[in-house]
Amino acid sequence: MTAPTQRPLLLTQGDPAGVGPELTLKAWLQRREAGLFPFAVLADPAHLASLAAALGWTVPIRTVSPAEAASHFDEALPVVPLQAPVTAVPGKPNPAQARAVIESIETAVALVQNREGAAVVTNPIAKHVLYEAGFRHPGHTEFLAFLAAQGGVEPHPVMMLWSETLAVVPVTVHIPLSAVPTTLTTDLIVRTGRIVAKDLRERFGISHPRLAVAGLNPHAGENGAMGREDGDIVAPAVEILRAEGIEATGPLPADTMFHARARSRYDAALAMYHDQALIPIKTLAFDEAVNITLGLPFIRTSPDHGTAFDIAGMGIAQPDSLIAALRLAARLSGRSAAP
Repeated sequence: MTAPTQRPLLLTQGDPAGVGPELTLKAWLQRREAGLFPFAVLADPAHLASLAAALGWTVPIRTVSPAEAASHFDEALPVVPLQAPVTAVPGKPNPAQARAVIESIETAVALVQNREGAAVVTNPIAKHVLYEAGFRHPGHTEFLAFLAAQGGVEPHPVMMLWSETLAVVPVTVHIPLSAVPTTLTTDLIVRTGRIVAKDLRERFGISHPRLAVAGLNPHAGENGAMGREDGDIVAPAVEILRAEGIEATGPLPADTMFHARARSRYDAALAMYHDQALIPIKTLAFDEAVNITLGLPFIRTSPDHGTAFDIAGMGIAQPDSLIAALRLAARLSGRSAAP
């Protein structure tokens, strides 16, 4: 049994009407074969117990403090209870549950910042449901950055999609494609590259990170024939990163960056917009990819999928990405899986 002094990973409940709760149950059921490090979920114990019973799964629920989670993990799913009750019906998102969703995230971050947890792992949320309840942050990542700033740190969060096959970072994220050319700046690329290189060194243990920087336009602009952004914005950023001692190459034509031989030449690819990054990784590692937020003062990982309301409560959602997120969080926090 794991020693009770170990700090657990802290798993948020996500939207309780989505697949997050059943994936949490499945991950615990597969804890031994997956070699998972102890985690505790911040949720409503009664809701999880009711869902497990409805699905016919034997998952003992144990209400615990974070300090007690590791000692109970082998025989029961540790749950750090929320104050806000959860009455969600699978597949039926309800803004009335927003308070519990937000409380779970806030509590997980506070506990990790107080060194009562090793890392934050977040189940999927539905932003439109939170918006209806008055949530004022663009998304999960921005909310986590806001919470980190309350501790006196002003982070620049960077989204990385990671797998053993490929790691990609979109420099611009959830904005319209038409807004990318005006949002993309040399400074934004440089700041992103610095954070990626720093976290690859300090958290992934890569002593000399190699960054491949994609061009914005087809053929990386074809010497200006297909747009000037690559020469005017991307190339200067690569030169600045190289001058700072970061091994960066680019701008590279994105259509030749993601085959196996090309991937062997870098540790992470910086893409200029969302789909340029996410299409290749979801093609190569759809079930295993993990969303990790770099640049935060704590470790945060998440499965690389959404709430899947259409299949919630059916028991058919696959926990592979959540298990990968838990495993990566344990790895990055410098811990090995429990025996």
